Amino acid sequence: MANFDPALYGPVFAELVQGARLRSLDAGSPEETARLSLEALSLDAAFAHAKVVDPEMARCCLSGVWLMHDFLNESHTISQGIATSSGSFWHGIMHRREGDFSNAKYWFRKVGDHPVYGPLAEEAREFGFAADAEWDPLGFVDACQSAVSRGGSEAAICQRVQQLEWELLFDSCYSAAVS
Repeated sequence: MANFDPALYGPVFAELVQGARLRSLDAGSPEETARLSLEALSLDAAFAHAKVVDPEMARCCLSGVWLMHDFLNESHTISQGIATSSGSFWHGIMHRREGDFSNAKYWFRKVGDHPVYGPLAEEAREFGFAADAEWDPLGFVDACQSAVSRGGSEAAICQRVQQLEWELLFDSCYSAAVS
């Protein structure tokens, strides 16, 4: 998402999502400098600037922010309690990052056809990722699994696609939460 602008998501999220969003394909290392801000994060605080019309989608945003800072357990706790397509999407990403690839695929199967998939497939091809016209989340899990073990240019492409995936999903969840 070439035009991802943290300022569009209000001051609290803007502070938490500005800067590098290119994350490791594996679990990474939690950004301890962000822990206090994340622990203080609530729906009321994060969305104080807007009216929340879909609390589940708002909770998806919280799960995504924890995940972006490599706090997989905290993200998991939130996403596993959201029984929606987007909740399953965040849940699948978290399991993919922790290296539980079969569980990630289980959650991606629960996602179904997500509105993020079309733009994700299109933009992923621009990065050199071999995506069909329709996004294949299970194929991306396999690509990440391979990239984690091999590294190199395959890993770099998967990281860029993963960042794009995060940005598109966060934007989708935020937009649904406040529109």
